[in-house]
Amino acid sequence: MKLPRRTFLHLGAGAAALPVVSRFARAQAYPTRPVRIILGFAAGGGADMTARLIGQWLSERLGQQFIVENRPGAGGNIGTEAVVKSPPDGYTLLLAGTPNTINATLYDKLNFNFIRDIAPVAAIIRQPLVMAVHPSVPAKTVPEFIAQAKANPGKINMASGGNGTTPHVAGELFKMMTGVNLVHVPYRGAGPALTDLIAGQVQVYFAQMIASIEYIRAGKLRPLAVTIVTRSDALPDIPTVSEFVPGYEAVVWQGIGAPNKTPPEIVDKLNKEINTALADPKIKARLADLGGTVLPSTPADFGKLIADETEKWGKVVKFTGIKAD
Repeated sequence: MKLPRRTFLHLGAGAAALPVVSRFARAQAYPTRPVRIILGFAAGGGADMTARLIGQWLSERLGQQFIVENRPGAGGNIGTEAVVKSPPDGYTLLLAGTPNTINATLYDKLNFNFIRDIAPVAAIIRQPLVMAVHPSVPAKTVPEFIAQAKANPGKINMASGGNGTTPHVAGELFKMMTGVNLVHVPYRGAGPALTDLIAGQVQVYFAQMIASIEYIRAGKLRPLAVTIVTRSDALPDIPTVSEFVPGYEAVVWQGIGAPNKTPPEIVDKLNKEINTALADPKIKARLADLGGTVLPSTPADFGKLIADETEKWGKVVKFTGIKAD
């Protein structure tokens, strides 16, 4: 049977539209079952709180459970690899963060390439570190600390939660940009590092805001500066390092990633919902309690942040010769 030309053209147009309709329907239906948000660190830290806050929001908005699954180990690489190897269907997500961009250079042999294998979905939060000293340290400002360190090379101990952790590379960046000689003392985690700083066993620590702020408020630690380029709402009277060391910035950030080749309509749906969360006053206030500010973004914006941070920390790791534990 020969079809009239007009009927044939209508059929052809309908067939061409099928993939678009199918993709739209898939995005509308997603998710139809629980979604995992994998976090490469133990429960209880700031990243874990961020993941659970966003997971709860997405669960309520999208009608399926978003379950946070902690897979600690190898500086977050175990959890990241689990996501990379998962089907790109939107049902396994990654709570990505600053450690991923450091690890790209810190580890010589990874079974994945973070920039290539993880699709950026949405940024969530950015937080400063706090350059904090024990009260026995004479310096009360960053310039005074730099002068003290230069007058006593190799005699001031700088704590970190381990080689290649964000506080460690933030401290190494400070050393690199100021020319001071601080002795790095790595601990097995942020908790022991903070404990020894409070006890005066070490003198300085680039501490995460959420872990250190109560000790700062109680006078057990003295904050010299925060590590972002604008002052923190949580510590508005504390200057930034960049006010004294132009160009210095070390930011802790978190966001959601997915396996590469996750359908763009699912990525866009998640991005829209996360940005809606970041505009909600209650979510903004809760993230502020964690010492951070919301970081709304497009997937492309988030991808640029990841690329820029990977390049920045790669230079610090190579210049200082940091090795993974």
